[in-house]
Amino acid sequence: MFPALTTEPKQPLPDPYEDFMRRHLQYYGYFRVQSGGQASSTFQQRDQQSSCHGEKEHGACKGLREEKLEPPRALVPSSPAVRSRQLLHDGDKVDRVAPRLRKPRELFPIFSSWGPAQAPRWPVECEVLQDKVRHIEWIPPEPEYFYQPTGKEKVPKIVGEERGTVVYQLQSVPTEDACFTSSRVGGKRGAVQQLAVSLCGPEDDTLLFESRFESGNLQKAVRVDTYVYELTLRPDLYTDRHTQWFYFRVQNTRRGVPYRFTIVNLSKPRSLYAAGLRPLLYSQRDASRHGVGWRREGSDIRYFRRGAGGEGRPRFALTWTARFPHDRDTCFLAHGYPYTYSDLQRYLRAVARDPARARVCRLRALCRSLAGNPVYLLTVTNPAARPRRAAAKRAVVLSARVHPGESGGSWVMRGFLDFILGGSPDAQLLRDLFVFKVVPMLNPDGVIVGNHRCSLAGRDLNRHYRTLLKDSFPCVWYTRNMIQRLLEEREVLLYCDFHGHSRKNNVFLYGCSSNDPRHWLHERVFPLMLSKNAPDKFSFHSCNFKVQKSREGTGRVVMWRMGIRNSYTLESTFGGSTLGSRRDTHLTTEDLKALGHLFCDTLLDFCDPDQTKFTQCLAELTELVNQEIHKKLNELGQDMNVEESWRDIHLSDIESSTSGSDSSLSDGLPAHLLTKAEEVNQKMKMPEKKKKKPLQTRQQRNEQYRSERLTKELQATGEGPGKGLDSSPGGDQRGEGQDKVRAHVATTLQKQPAFPKHPESSRSSAGTQENPGLRQETE
Repeated sequence: MFPALTTEPKQPLPDPYEDFMRRHLQYYGYFRVQSGGQASSTFQQRDQQSSCHGEKEHGACKGLREEKLEPPRALVPSSPAVRSRQLLHDGDKVDRVAPRLRKPRELFPIFSSWGPAQAPRWPVECEVLQDKVRHIEWIPPEPEYFYQPTGKEKVPKIVGEERGTVVYQLQSVPTEDACFTSSRVGGKRGAVQQLAVSLCGPEDDTLLFESRFESGNLQKAVRVDTYVYELTLRPDLYTDRHTQWFYFRVQNTRRGVPYRFTIVNLSKPRSLYAAGLRPLLYSQRDASRHGVGWRREGSDIRYFRRGAGGEGRPRFALTWTARFPHDRDTCFLAHGYPYTYSDLQRYLRAVARDPARARVCRLRALCRSLAGNPVYLLTVTNPAARPRRAAAKRAVVLSARVHPGESGGSWVMRGFLDFILGGSPDAQLLRDLFVFKVVPMLNPDGVIVGNHRCSLAGRDLNRHYRTLLKDSFPCVWYTRNMIQRLLEEREVLLYCDFHGHSRKNNVFLYGCSSNDPRHWLHERVFPLMLSKNAPDKFSFHSCNFKVQKSREGTGRVVMWRMGIRNSYTLESTFGGSTLGSRRDTHLTTEDLKALGHLFCDTLLDFCDPDQTKFTQCLAELTELVNQEIHKKLNELGQDMNVEESWRDIHLSDIESSTSGSDSSLSDGLPAHLLTKAEEVNQKMKMPEKKKKKPLQTRQQRNEQYRSERLTKELQATGEGPGKGLDSSPGGDQRGEGQDKVRAHVATTLQKQPAFPKHPESSRSSAGTQENPGLRQETE
């Protein structure tokens, strides 16, 4: 790793200590190397300089002074003493300028311009196509309206592969019985198999399906009729559930033909598809010829329940009709706008290559995921002129894609980064005020393989922020650890994790209610300000601040309990807006990025030294809470003077549940630790020998001795429980005998005093002798 020192082989080896001291002193200018190899000390130089003091400067003294400014020749690469690649020399004359150390290489080459980015690493069970999938960005010229159900949408009969033809099926799919073991770039070794059916000729109109690329997750396609297909999504790896996100490719299309697609194994009981959401379609021919990207496409949309699945869990299905724009085109269908791990790497590379943005953004790797993919951390701030000003900055922490299928969070994060790394005055001011810590993709493994909710541990990372299992949940463990260290350095004003929501329209926040009277309703000010800045996208009435027990492991609750008062989860819908001018229209990628810009504007309003906006929002919130409490009490049929005692009511009591997915489905130990946990539980359930509780004091031992002696005496006289009582014919006689024994024992113990506590009494008491062992115990 480090170059070896080159020395003259014929010269004797110097003494190590003298050699070290000579080089050390040369570095600081106390020795200079002469042509003859002799070293003259600085004290000799000072003597020569003092002889020149007061005289007219002549050539010899001038040369000596110039020679003093020369760098140590032993550190110059041309010197035979040391050859190192770690030293850099500025200027044309290397012997005139002091060398400097080269900056250390970055851990991952994406942060430098000299090497390619690390390709995504896949589990070794996954087959991966070599072709890279990329999509252009496009803004629809017209609003894309919701699908309006007519009530006549038919529910198709699911026939399955028994009556249909399988045209695509993944061969090896890790299930819940398996667990993640290893990964590699490119996934499974060997040639990629052809899974789609082969066409019989140019007239064969069978669709060719594919999903073995980043974020793809189609498992099986069955052709039921000429243009009717039943699709099965692949569950999250190493689980048998969480099927909601979908993203796949179709080829060999026919223009204008009504294709009927039915996804047969969705998991959520409710979906925005029942409220007008339409799937996304992308045509490669339109993208290359006309610059048209993702657009909404679909009619006759129906979301319905289709019976029970494994373990009695209900299954749901989505059916819709799609029309492709070109013959023999390559198209993609998706649940939301895809944003892959490679997309993030390309964006970060562009940031690193831009000098203006790279000056205010430091890119590092927070950790590596289970599969070995870097989890990137961005630190964004303006360089401070003084260390004291840098230390006085507060922090803001943002993250996204802890749930890999919620791609809208990445588009909001993209808009935020575009704004905060820009040159606008507001961005400059925010960088002057804050240090931004940004984790743009918390679950890269899940994004790469096309999971909807889990990591490769088969668990929901947003339920494990309290975990101690660093090796199983590295992404959230290192994120929490980073925030803990940040809290020790400076105040963290706000934490927000960007998510997506598949059952509610609009954009909204989840927060945590504080019971501190000094900060009453303060955690609701930021969401209310955001609703005013984005009135046609953000719904304050959809916000919720209830802290449920099932959400104790989420990022917002854990960070709130760590001391971050303004801790939120931003939920951006997969659907659209029902507000203002954007009513009943889908949100585009541009709308999601604009939300990132508005987040920054709201942060400026929230921190404005002029507290007028803050005070107005608090007054408005007080009125809103009063109305909610009155409404709640009226529903319960209670009468209460809210104006006087509303602060005594816990606000969680008037709020509904955040009602997301069932967290218990994704909670618990990772899959590879479940077997070990069962072994430990079996050992704990094994019956153990009951140990006698040792007597701790002398008084307890004396009472035990007397009790046993009296029991023996009673048994000898025929009154004890061992004689005659159990063999008596009547239960009453047995009970009377037992009562006599208990009464006699109790009376005797009361009459028999215990050993005296004082040593003087113990010496005079009859029938007792000094016991050295007992005396030693009582001291």
